[in-house]
Amino acid sequence: MRPQDILTPLPAGLCCKLGGFHIDPVRPVERAVITHGHSDHARAGHGAVLATQETLDMMRLRYGENFARSTQAIAYGEELRLGEVALKFHPAGHVLGSAQVAVTCGGVRIVASGDYKDAPDPTCAAFEVVRCDIFITEATFGLPVFRHGEAAEEVKKLLASVALFPERAHLVGAYSLGKAQRVIALLRAAGYDAPVYFHGAMEKITRYYQARGIALGELRPVKGMKKSDLAGTITIAPPTAIADIWTRRFPDPVTAFASGWMRVRARARQRGVELPLVISDHADWDGLTASIKATGAGEIWVTHGQEDALVHWCTTQGLAARPLDLVGYGDEDEGEGDVVPGEDA
Repeated sequence: MRPQDILTPLPAGLCCKLGGFHIDPVRPVERAVITHGHSDHARAGHGAVLATQETLDMMRLRYGENFARSTQAIAYGEELRLGEVALKFHPAGHVLGSAQVAVTCGGVRIVASGDYKDAPDPTCAAFEVVRCDIFITEATFGLPVFRHGEAAEEVKKLLASVALFPERAHLVGAYSLGKAQRVIALLRAAGYDAPVYFHGAMEKITRYYQARGIALGELRPVKGMKKSDLAGTITIAPPTAIADIWTRRFPDPVTAFASGWMRVRARARQRGVELPLVISDHADWDGLTASIKATGAGEIWVTHGQEDALVHWCTTQGLAARPLDLVGYGDEDEGEGDVVPGEDA
């Protein structure tokens, strides 16, 4: 069985004709297998959707009850038979409910990673290495310059700034699904026990995380707060909000942005970010290369990101590798439908 007969890149996304489904299709299809709830991977309008329960719930929160004609939840480690292939989900470590999809047919196993990270994250299941013949990896940070470091150290920078400027409010730009909740959890792990405030666009998803047992401590909406009462506080908001007139409700705000892109100082300056925090929900260069090695795959397909550099690295390791050139990924959600192209980390 040739790998390309199992999974084929088409304009709608990765297609498994033998199983009758697409993985993270970018346009409506009859049957979609969804890796996680970010809007560039999880779109409304499909006939049937197969995903983890958390991902299905995220899609309902964002698109309403009728986001697909039918849905089916699959648990990590559960195997389903679709047509001629066996399908199994494994944790991707990206956000709550995120999954890698293992497709097996004729003795050949292909793992589509979706978005993933191998760094620890208290808000979602840890990334699981899945041995396979072909590994389809993302490459958002597929350049050696991207080494994220420890997220806990970045949170220490935030807390040091709060201590240094008690008269100012700190606004942290963070994507509403995954990043916002992770930043809050990191603050709690660092010993910060004061209330954390949030922008209204964060509420539904953050409350869902709490309902799923993710401990985030005391959270309060910013709406209705007096400006003077927000001095010395931390507020989590969509990245678009921290560059908006919305910030005028805060006393002399310090703007921060939690993203792997903050490793590039020019990006921070371009966005007017005073306190860049290098916190990413994607694997960095070391994470990508270590994960590729750990799968034992002899062939690597690289998609959405810095494809050429990672393909070159694979060839230096004696691995067969090629870019998939899939389009339509990499646009992360920022809240109530706000999207900044390419700023998804």
